[in-house]
Order: sequence, then structure tokens, then C-alpha cells
Amino acid sequence: MKDIDKYAKLITDYCTSIRKFDEVMVSGSLEAMPLIRELWKEIVLRSAYPRLIIADDILSEIFYRYAPQELLEYVSPIDRFIAEKITVRISILSPQHTKPLISIDPERIRTRSRATKEFSEIFMKRDAAGDLRWVVAPYPTRALAQEAGMSPLEFEEFVYRALKLYETDPVSAWIAQAERQNKITTLLSKVDELHFISDNTDLLVKVGGRTWINDDGKNNMPGGEVFTAPHEDSVEGFITFEYPAIYGGFEVEGIKLIFKRGEVTEASATKGEEFLRKMLAVDEGAKRVGEIAFGLNYDITRFTKEILFDEKIGGTVHMALGAAYLKTGGKNVSSIHWDMVKDMKKGKIYADKDLIYENGHFIKDLI
Repeated sequence: MKDIDKYAKLITDYCTSIRKFDEVMVSGSLEAMPLIRELWKEIVLRSAYPRLIIADDILSEIFYRYAPQELLEYVSPIDRFIAEKITVRISILSPQHTKPLISIDPERIRTRSRATKEFSEIFMKRDAAGDLRWVVAPYPTRALAQEAGMSPLEFEEFVYRALKLYETDPVSAWIAQAERQNKITTLLSKVDELHFISDNTDLLVKVGGRTWINDDGKNNMPGGEVFTAPHEDSVEGFITFEYPAIYGGFEVEGIKLIFKRGEVTEASATKGEEFLRKMLAVDEGAKRVGEIAFGLNYDITRFTKEILFDEKIGGTVHMALGAAYLKTGGKNVSSIHWDMVKDMKKGKIYADKDLIYENGHFIKDLI
């Protein structure tokens, strides 16, 4: 990957602001080792202490395939200590296989999700308190390229543009993106109710009093969205998703959800409906919306089947079933957070009955 040194500095200086004696945990697969080495150097140069966790899809599959029930339910005190004490977490998205758990019984995944719910809660609390700096950033592996339907070089170029590494100064480019998005969060912070209208979609969502977050690339690189948590009992109507929704390698297509008083009362899919229903049954919070968001990165123009990119596609909105980010003011608790992306390039969005968004863009006069 070209300009990998520029990428490493973007992560350490802009995304996570590495400081002296930070405890920095870097995780990624062996395929991402070129980036990991550059990160390691930049971390050490800043007098922070790095540690590495190698992620391996086959090892994960072995665990889920052979672990007895008591191990699936086990909560490691060492994992708990790391979750509570690490000051910076850099997760390099670099899978060797995009569906490593496709042959695993969803019930085993559900059991493990329940056991590790505690770690999700620790993360959400530390994130809300501001005492954990973290970022998820991609490395262009062959598996991601193949899943996206691109050649390795084509996908590498796609990632390069999505990260704004083509800019002479990517940090300045992300600061400019943040400023544009800040105007949108200012607009949305005054809104009580959003009304989404598009093909097979008519959805009302209450967001008054909730905090809109500007995802400017500091937690997710690439950034390019603004999001909040709706009031837990407010979502009414129906929505369909043109893009597949993917969770743990399982792909669900043609999802339609019907909501009453904030809860999914009917759910269907043209592919993967059984998995959709099982995930909705993981816990009570899985039936409610933990996030509603706008995709605003117009350098991302293609669906890749990787949510880190897809939720940022310019001209889309997405919602997540499950856990809300506490810093938004959301209260929904769940062991899952499942993003589903909808194309709004032919849609309209009203804020308190006033049109604010049409055909994939906010109306310029308003921002």
C-alpha cells in the first residue's frame, strides 16, 4: 500500500493523538504487518508503550467450533483488565476471510455474544467518559477486495481515496470534512422528529434532546458520518434496506423491518431471514434502534460489504439495531450493534415537517 507512512501518522497523530506513556494496544492480522510495523515505530517515537494482538480468522473459527459450552460462556479476567486499563486501542481491519464463522451454529455465536456483553458495556462507558482513545482503520487485504468485487489493486486504490491519502495533507482534509459535518450536526441538534421517505420506506424517528456525534475519522477511519441514538420507544413505521446487512460473516438481503413504539414487530428478508430472527432474539435491546446516521463521505461511492466503508457512503442513511453509544444520550443496551445501510439517493428526509435532505444530499441553503 502506497504512502503507508502517511497512513500511520494519520492514525497516531490525528485519530488517536498518541501521548507519552500511553498504553497502546494494536490488533490486526499478519497481512497488515506492513502497517503495524509503521504504527509500532510511530508509537515508540512518541514514547508510548505498544502491545500487539494478532487476529487470525482460523483461530477464531477453531474456538467457536470446538469450545465447550462453559468456555463459550467464560469471561476472561485478563480481557476485562485490558478493556478497563488500555488507554489507546488501534484495531486494524484486515481479515484473511470475510466469513470465517459462516459454518458455525448461530446459537454458539449468540452464547458468546451474551458472555462478552460486559466488554461492550465497558467500552461504551469509557468511550462516553472520554478516557479511551480508539480507532478502527482498514488495511486492504485480498479477502476484503474479493468480497467487494474488486481486484486487489483496484481495492487498494479505493481504500486510498476513502482515507483521503491522495491529499497532500490528509489531516487538513479530514479537518475540513469535520467542519462540513459539524454544520450538519448543528442543524440536526435543533430537530425533534425526522421523517424518512423513500421506496418502501416511511419511518418516523424522535431525536429531540439527543446528542449528534460528528464522526470525523478519529474513531473510524475513514470517517464521514453523523449519528445519534433515537428515543428508544419512538421509532414508528417501516423501512427496507437495498444493501445486504452483514453480521459476523452472515449476509442478510432484502431486509424489511416494521416498528411500533420503537420495537421491531415484524421482520423479513429475502435471504438469511432465520439468522435475522435469531439475532433479534439475542436480548430485548436487539429489537430496538441504537443508532440512526447519515453517510457523508462522497469519496466512497461503492458498496463493499464492509460496514466500515459502507455506512459512510455519501447519499445513504443507516440504522443499527442494538446497543446505543452512551455519548449520544441513548439508553438502549444490547450485546449486538448491527448496522444496516439504506440508499437515499432517491429519497427525502423531513425535520419537523421541513424538507432538509433530498436525493442523497442535505439542502445547501440549510448548512
